[in-house]
Amino acid sequence: MGKKVLILSSSPRRNGNSDLLCDRFAEGAGKAGHQVEKIRLAEKKIGYCTACYACRNGKCPQQDDAPEILEKMLAADVIVLATPVYFYTMCAQLKALLDRTVAIFPRLTDKKYYYIMTMADANREMLKGTIEALRGFLDCYEGSVEAGMICGLGVYEKGEVRNQPVWEEAYRAGLQI
Repeated sequence: MGKKVLILSSSPRRNGNSDLLCDRFAEGAGKAGHQVEKIRLAEKKIGYCTACYACRNGKCPQQDDAPEILEKMLAADVIVLATPVYFYTMCAQLKALLDRTVAIFPRLTDKKYYYIMTMADANREMLKGTIEALRGFLDCYEGSVEAGMICGLGVYEKGEVRNQPVWEEAYRAGLQI
């Protein structure tokens, strides 16, 4: 039986480069027999955490889509965190969701994570801040494993990623979960 794979695409651009790599990863994972779901965070209402800690008593007072996504994160075996890199870190849509995982802390354990990142800069060193932030998130949850990293560098215009080696890399990563 295949694994449950949850892809969290945080690109504000539908069919933007990181969003396209999510689809390519999903294609490979689906072919390998895994159950895949992709959620486009830009199409969801996700408020930022207000640090009220009402969630510790059972329910966040915000009326948005975060609780449904958090439940899917808990149910997944593999989680893909995908982001375009803006100002050398993850985009706001992904950060808002990761902050909201306080509502399920410390239950988000024993997951495998893949990162998908794209940026206009071709210098891989410029991913350092994004990678550090994503790893910091994983450090908070016991049993989290960084299973892979897919990096589309030097891509700015929508769709450019299709002409890069990372296109096939994303597909192979999905196949090899």
